[in-house]
Amino acid sequence: MVQKSFHFANERKKVYELAHNMRWAFDCPTQQFFARLSPRVWDRSHHNPIAVLSEISEEELRSRLLNGDTLSELNSCYASLQEYLKRVNTPPQSLKKFDRHPVVYFSAEIGIHESLPIYSGGLGILSGDHTKSASDIGLNFVGVTLFYRQGYFTQRINSEGWQQEEYVQHDHASLPITPVTDEGGNLVKVQVQIGRSLVSVAAYKAVVGRSILYLLETNLPENEEHYRDLTSRVYGGDSTTRISQEIILGIGGAKFLRELEYEPAVYHMNEGHSAFLTLELLHEQMLLGKNIRRAIEEVKKKCVFTTHTPVAAGHDRFTQDLINFSLSGFVTSLGISLEEFMSYGRVNPSDKAEPFCMTVLALKMSRAANAVSELNGKVSREMWTGLYPGKKAEHVPIGHITNGIHSLTWLSMEARAVYHNSIGPKWHDKITQPAVWKTAVSKIPDEEIWSLRYALRRRLIEFTRERMRRQQIRYGNSSDWVERTLSADALTIGFSRRFATYKRAPLIFTDMERAARLLGDPKRPVQIIFSGKAHPRDDAGKAFIQQVIRLSRDPRFAGRVVFLEDYDMAVARQLVAGCDVWLNNPRRPLEASGTSGQKIVLNGGLNCSVMDGWWREAYNGKNGFSIGEDKDSQLPVDQQDKIDAANLYDVVENKVLPTFYDRAASGLPLKWIKMIKDSMRTIAPVYNTDRMVREYVTKYYLQK
Repeated sequence: MVQKSFHFANERKKVYELAHNMRWAFDCPTQQFFARLSPRVWDRSHHNPIAVLSEISEEELRSRLLNGDTLSELNSCYASLQEYLKRVNTPPQSLKKFDRHPVVYFSAEIGIHESLPIYSGGLGILSGDHTKSASDIGLNFVGVTLFYRQGYFTQRINSEGWQQEEYVQHDHASLPITPVTDEGGNLVKVQVQIGRSLVSVAAYKAVVGRSILYLLETNLPENEEHYRDLTSRVYGGDSTTRISQEIILGIGGAKFLRELEYEPAVYHMNEGHSAFLTLELLHEQMLLGKNIRRAIEEVKKKCVFTTHTPVAAGHDRFTQDLINFSLSGFVTSLGISLEEFMSYGRVNPSDKAEPFCMTVLALKMSRAANAVSELNGKVSREMWTGLYPGKKAEHVPIGHITNGIHSLTWLSMEARAVYHNSIGPKWHDKITQPAVWKTAVSKIPDEEIWSLRYALRRRLIEFTRERMRRQQIRYGNSSDWVERTLSADALTIGFSRRFATYKRAPLIFTDMERAARLLGDPKRPVQIIFSGKAHPRDDAGKAFIQQVIRLSRDPRFAGRVVFLEDYDMAVARQLVAGCDVWLNNPRRPLEASGTSGQKIVLNGGLNCSVMDGWWREAYNGKNGFSIGEDKDSQLPVDQQDKIDAANLYDVVENKVLPTFYDRAASGLPLKWIKMIKDSMRTIAPVYNTDRMVREYVTKYYLQK
């Protein structure tokens, strides 16, 4: 029965407060509460509480809350949120500096949840996990990004296996974000100059636990038509669109924070896309009367920078003509020449043919910089030695903090129950304590681990079949055969990430005869699920997708090779939970860090990876599988690809399969389960964003 003190207005307020705080993105009970209100809308809306509430009338909501169980569930979720908002996990003294002066984090994409599709891939997911862990540890944290009304793109695969992009307009009113307004209810706006035009910039606010995100928007009636569309797509358009987006992000973002009267302790640039913010800060200092040299010193005191990629295409470069067209007014406001302005983005300031590089600007204007893994740090120092004349590569001032993942975001409900039972209800508060994990994991019965793996593999197979069924219906094909795809008893390998060519998705098919034997063995069945998007202008990446899809239709691989279209965070959660092995075979050292393999660990999966990025730091010979050795190669790309493919076949045939299919009398693969436990013990407490953000605090944010 409902208590007599029931007041609908109060309970309604709780519902909407829960829906507008995206802590629900990693809180299963709150997700379940909204899902039960309308299971169909929850599924159709990509698990969006605001969309669910938009379908429910006030009368229905009131009536639903009259149910004692529903009201009790609401109050439990609400009490949990309030307790979370008050809790502090990091010693207060280490964060005291930020109480009144936040850490401000700029990133061109931030992936919090699939219902807010303002991300494209790993950079955005890392940014979202960073945001969540900043909230978890109690750091005063403000993120700045763009509101992409059409997101990245919806991936559709045509009958020939070729990726096609569809863009869907997202209405801000149906998303867990609110317009930023002043006390009079008017939109807060700033203006930035692009070319000869003044472009108005507004923003939406998203709340993620205790963190705040501002999503900048130019779709305003006073803007010219082409400027309204600047923020419509993630990484959309040509170089002119890209530089305009980065002006909005960097200069517009810095101005917007000033308009809201923020006084940041530090500005953290996640990749070079936002580096123009340093020039806006420079402009502020010069307005205070400082000369250019002193102004640069002041800006550097406030800025830190993270570089992610050793791939040249990942570093935005703009010609002098484009800089002049887009930023001439800003250059004039600084009182410097165009040539001097260009020098801030050049490795060699006197080389007039060198374009303006955003990474160079960020490095020159920051007090500290870091890469995202140990090897990536080494590669980055070698890559940017030209910026530091007279220094050897090892002395270039670029450190490293190895990336992690936000554990609760990527953990299945089934695995949560296991840790709740073995470690306790507050197990996640101990996520960075290796000693706790060493003891607790050893207490989990082998039978429970194996039961968990079967449950998650079954769920993934059924999810995959349903997605494939819908895809076949869209083609107008029969879908009966879909139910015969995949097996709950087979070793399930996952390869899911951006389909950039250096990640080599089809590597396992280098030797077709060997691949056919490997995947066609009825005694030791193997199946592979692929998923991922290629950039709209990356035809080589699209060709890789097409190759995988054609192989999935080959009689030798049919039913055992699957490509899931439209990879997003929802698909990723299913895959990292259900796969037994996470395959990662990029060309070393092009994988700056990688984090997808970290997400499978707490779900009981194992990594099989080349020795690149985070894996070369985590691998100990007992907690997963290594493809090849931990050493660099000077061989031509095609030769190294063949060697890596051979190493991949060897490790799967001679290590992965024998360990997985070696069963004791009880039917349990005891050696495999031991490796799972070793993986949990050694990886889970280290490769997470709680540890990562704490490192940023002590190594970079607190630096004077």
